[in-house]
Amino acid sequence: MVNILGFVGGCTSAPAVLGVSWRRLFGRNKAIVPSGVCLLLSRSLISSGSEFEAQIGYSRAVVDGDMIYVAGTTGFDYDTMRISADVADQAEQCFCNIEAALTKAGAVMGDILRVHYILQDPEEWPACWPVTRKWLGGVRPAATMFAAKLQDPRMRIEIEVTARRGSGNDFRLGQTLNTI
Repeated sequence: MVNILGFVGGCTSAPAVLGVSWRRLFGRNKAIVPSGVCLLLSRSLISSGSEFEAQIGYSRAVVDGDMIYVAGTTGFDYDTMRISADVADQAEQCFCNIEAALTKAGAVMGDILRVHYILQDPEEWPACWPVTRKWLGGVRPAATMFAAKLQDPRMRIEIEVTARRGSGNDFRLGQTLNTI
């Protein structure tokens, strides 16, 4: 994990150095920071150990405050760098990889707010539904499925999620949230 740090608050040039406004840093509610006090903000980069991260130049996940952005995750088992030929098996491994990244970020699968599914062949999407239901059926995040070519022809599905730490519980195994 790598931390990228910035100072704000009583530090006079912080917003200019960070290239952001106070409103963007603190949202609608303005933070009250006493004069002369520096508040430390941290952005963490999480690695899965995949060789692709170093070769391409990305992180498995980026944590910014309570928000966690998990990069498109494929069905590779990063310990062995092997991938199943079965799309449902790949989806299962994708979720195992995502869960590992969220755990490193201090989050659970129930914290997922949005999920993007990317498949090479949209005809294979229904074969993934039992796996997606197993992992996210109780969470029910906002979801979109795209069809696109993936980096390696062995990759049949890639899953990307956005989560907010502490926003949910781990509802994976048949529990459900209330719906409106």
